[in-house]
Amino acid sequence: MSAIILESVLTCPHCGFAKQEVMPTDACQFFYECDRCKALLRPNPGDCCVFCSFGSVKCPPIQEQRGCCGAT
Repeated sequence: MSAIILESVLTCPHCGFAKQEVMPTDACQFFYECDRCKALLRPNPGDCCVFCSFGSVKCPPIQEQRGCCGAT
């Protein structure tokens, strides 16, 4: 099993601002406020959190669930 990645770059779909953030390891993050435009980001339908929708890396609970190749 590969190591869990704890940092992800969130990119705002409204203004394009990107910021590296540390992800929580024990829960999914449902809301995130963009530092630039102050838009409140919420997960896209079917995603569990903002990191799965707008991040460069999926959240730790999903990484643990699917492993590195997306297999369950």
